[in-house]
Amino acid sequence: MPMENLEAIGAERDLAAVGQSAGQEEAPAQPLFILYMEGPAYGQTLRQLTLWTHHVLLPVYGREVTSTAPWCSSWWEHPEAVAQLHGLWLAWIDLTGPKSPMAGPASWHRDYLSPVMASLRDPQGPFAGCKPGMHRPKDTPPIDAMDPFGPPPPSPGEGVHA
Repeated sequence: MPMENLEAIGAERDLAAVGQSAGQEEAPAQPLFILYMEGPAYGQTLRQLTLWTHHVLLPVYGREVTSTAPWCSSWWEHPEAVAQLHGLWLAWIDLTGPKSPMAGPASWHRDYLSPVMASLRDPQGPFAGCKPGMHRPKDTPPIDAMDPFGPPPPSPGEGVHA
């Protein structure tokens, strides 16, 4: 991968981390997990995640797509994939940056990359049913409408006064 791509991704990440606090002495706020974001913050973070995924992760670690190791070319349409990739990217930033420990990259590979990619690429994982160039939306599991931890529903005849 060309070094300028990595530098551009790093520079963009640094700009986002600093945000509005440019010129101030305080440290930038830690990034918020993407599932808690919405609106412009979500869009900007997803853009940065996409740059890292397309220019770092997939060219180096993408491996061939097969029926036993699926990948969706519209991965951002799968909330689970976005969540897992965002966590993987945050760990990448933490463990491969200039202030990370020398064993950081090895730890990232062992503790983060391998489990996340195995989960994403599992035939029953979030990309199940997706094929190269074909995204298949997933139905979420059904949830009973009743809150199992809320107050019990009224008994028959309860609350009816004659």
